[in-house]
Amino acid sequence: MQRRDFIQLSGLGIGGLLTATVPVLGNAVSPEYLRETASRAAGIDTATKKQLADIALNAAKSKGATYTDVRIGRYLQQYLFTRETRVQNIVSAESYGIGIRVIANGTWGFAATSNVTPAAIAKCAETAVAIAKANSKLSKEPVQLAPQKGVGEVSWKTPIKKNAFDVPVQQKIDLLMNVNGEAMKNGAAFVTSNLFFINEQKYFASTDGSYIDQDVHRIWPTFTVSVVDRAAGKFKTRDALSSPMGMGYEYLDGLATEKIQAPNGLVGYRNSYDMVEDAILGAKQAKEKLTAKTVQPGKYDLVLDPNHLGLTIHESVGHPTELDRVLGYEANYAGTSFATLDKWKSKSFNYGSKLVNIVADKTQPHTLGTVGYDDEGVPCKQWDLIKDGILVNYQAIRDQAAILGENESNGCCYADNWDSVQFQRMPNVSLKPGTEKRSVSDMIKGVDKGIYIIGRGSYSIDQQRYNFQFGGQLFYEIKNGEIVGMLDDVAYQSNTQEFWNSCAQLCDQDDYRTFGSFFDGKGQPSQVSAVSHGSATTRFNGVNVINTARKI
Repeated sequence: MQRRDFIQLSGLGIGGLLTATVPVLGNAVSPEYLRETASRAAGIDTATKKQLADIALNAAKSKGATYTDVRIGRYLQQYLFTRETRVQNIVSAESYGIGIRVIANGTWGFAATSNVTPAAIAKCAETAVAIAKANSKLSKEPVQLAPQKGVGEVSWKTPIKKNAFDVPVQQKIDLLMNVNGEAMKNGAAFVTSNLFFINEQKYFASTDGSYIDQDVHRIWPTFTVSVVDRAAGKFKTRDALSSPMGMGYEYLDGLATEKIQAPNGLVGYRNSYDMVEDAILGAKQAKEKLTAKTVQPGKYDLVLDPNHLGLTIHESVGHPTELDRVLGYEANYAGTSFATLDKWKSKSFNYGSKLVNIVADKTQPHTLGTVGYDDEGVPCKQWDLIKDGILVNYQAIRDQAAILGENESNGCCYADNWDSVQFQRMPNVSLKPGTEKRSVSDMIKGVDKGIYIIGRGSYSIDQQRYNFQFGGQLFYEIKNGEIVGMLDDVAYQSNTQEFWNSCAQLCDQDDYRTFGSFFDGKGQPSQVSAVSHGSATTRFNGVNVINTARKI
């Protein structure tokens, strides 16, 4: 398998994927090879990587580059797919090489090679400079790169307890078979279960004087259970309520201390996940959905669980505040942005109610976007996007900061592989929890007519990230402060500004959890990234709910 081959997942039932394919960036290797070499960083120590990086920096400078950065990367991936009693596929891949980005004649140039030898690296750097000079003939204005002080020789690692690549494949398959078996014992007719593991071993160097070694880990366990009423000709599904995380295999320990007991026997998971428990509950809930009452369309107060609200944050706040979308430079994957510069400059654009405080960050522990330094060598941080309901900032990288009158990057630049050009990617974008003590049960007690929504479902959003529709996994009717039963066929419609201005109540930090997007697409050629969205359960008043089963 060559890099950027694609594993077709049609029919595999991957709950929560945004596309029908999962990208595999690399060459096929054996699971045993990954297990034996996962911690060896391709056999190259930090000192050797620094020497190789310096070859690129010096070669580019000698050809006229005024700035150069170098990324030496080893990317490991392992994906496991099962269905009922069968293993459908095990994918293990490795990608290793170097990418060199330069500014020459005021213009960007980039080149990459998998031949990580001194001669090949020097030639690659020279090619990057030649490309930059050729590009400069079409450039209208020079790149304005925000200053960044070199950080010297530093390192950062995801603080994992169990390296997923050290865990035998048989142990992983045994887990998935147990998940499938328990789901079927509890009423599932069909079940698919999957594990995704990624390890990015990245070395960054630049002419600013930074030499940064990072070891980044991500994990995503997921499943889809299906139940069938053959007499009625109906079926229902329920996807896993896990979240992809920036953690090791310890995420699958299922610690009781990391569970949140929600109303109606529901379970929320923070930094530890019990996959078997969730599959059993999922099968029972999918069976309950077969006889759930269909929703009556109308206005409802919505109580949105973090595992659901995260997707709404992602689509209606995360993407619209990407500066390249705002400027119209990026339009792939659902367009540009309604949150234009004039709204930000007004300093009074009401994105949401005064309760809405949304931050961007790449520092929150256990999240997908967290690293020590971005792919431009900028130390990561947290910053406000929406404060007290007002749009106050965007997501910007080094060559965008000047557009906003800023003198530093936000530290949110990323490339999905060594041979991809780094560009602005969404950091973690999260809604701050409420400051008053409030549980989910407390919140529900104050709702007269509402719906409690858990999990992500189908969704749609327009090309300016403004008008949208979201479904979910589980829906519960609330009447006079109590849950009175399960609903089905629920989706809500709104626009971004109207929706966030209807935010009326927040649960506190004790309920705070993260949702994640493991394969978030952007760009052309397309790149994927992983990003988390945190929140506590949140109430939105008077939102329009439609019946998705109604025929017109």
